[in-house]
Amino acid sequence: MNAVPFTFKNPEMFWLLLLIPLLAYRYYRIGAAQGEIRVSNIQGFATTTPTLRLRLRHTPFVLRLLAIVCLIIALARPQSSSQAQTVESEGIDIVLAMDISGSMLAEDFKPNRIEAAKKLALEFIDARPNDRIGLVVFSGESFTQCPLTTDHEVLKSLFSAIKSGMVLDGTAIGLGLSTAVSRLKDSQAKSKVIILLTDGINNAGSIAPLTAAEIARTFGIRVYTIGVGTYGYAPYPVQTPFGIQYQNLEVQIDEDVMKQIAAMTNARYFRATSNAKLQEIYAEIDKLEKTKISVTEFRRYSERFFPFACIAAIALLLEFVLRHTVFRSIP
Repeated sequence: MNAVPFTFKNPEMFWLLLLIPLLAYRYYRIGAAQGEIRVSNIQGFATTTPTLRLRLRHTPFVLRLLAIVCLIIALARPQSSSQAQTVESEGIDIVLAMDISGSMLAEDFKPNRIEAAKKLALEFIDARPNDRIGLVVFSGESFTQCPLTTDHEVLKSLFSAIKSGMVLDGTAIGLGLSTAVSRLKDSQAKSKVIILLTDGINNAGSIAPLTAAEIARTFGIRVYTIGVGTYGYAPYPVQTPFGIQYQNLEVQIDEDVMKQIAAMTNARYFRATSNAKLQEIYAEIDKLEKTKISVTEFRRYSERFFPFACIAAIALLLEFVLRHTVFRSIP
């Protein structure tokens, strides 16, 4: 991205520069109007050389003009930026569809399922700097937390903010998948991927998981499915009048449906019982064919008025000091 010279937020302030020649003319007229004396002969002045003080007598006025010019530039608000530029970036379009239902608080993962899934997903995002990535969350309902973007800092900030209980509890797998499909259906990328992560069985929403998978297949979207949870039972925290108590709840994941969704969309199903299993799916996605996408990058403007304001302040201070010391005049 190429650097752009200064631009000015308020260029109309430069009209004030017209005051500079008026001030210079007034200064000249005041000097010309000074009193005069008559002498009969100037021969005595012939050998007199001007002192340094006399040669620099206009310095305070020049410093005042410099301060005024710098203040006008500061008022015009100089800003620096970089040119917006469209670049070709190799990547794929990915939507992470994450279950945030209450059961994701089970602690067979440490500290719990949802926090473990978030941590590994953030590492995955960092490893894919050239991909457009979006985020959909679901429980009893679903919504888009972040649309497809290459601004991964914003994405990670929104990702870190998700937690269980943000929406109505339940497990609407079909609804979550269909929302993710809607974010990808108009994508021009050759490879379009959804990573669907859940720990339960579809029990909410108006769209069946296999119906959503059929729609995904129609749009050429691969759906990698992850069943999160150990085998058997998992400790689940329950708030009681005596504080947090733990109950062992049976882990129920509809693996048949998850496998069907993955098979219908030419992807794979993973049972994540540990962080290593989650890393497997990220390694698999890394093998996908990449495609070029056009990304327009912008840089925020940075204010640059401060140096000019400092120069103006220094010039005014010097003008004041010189006028009341070296160039002090006696009425």
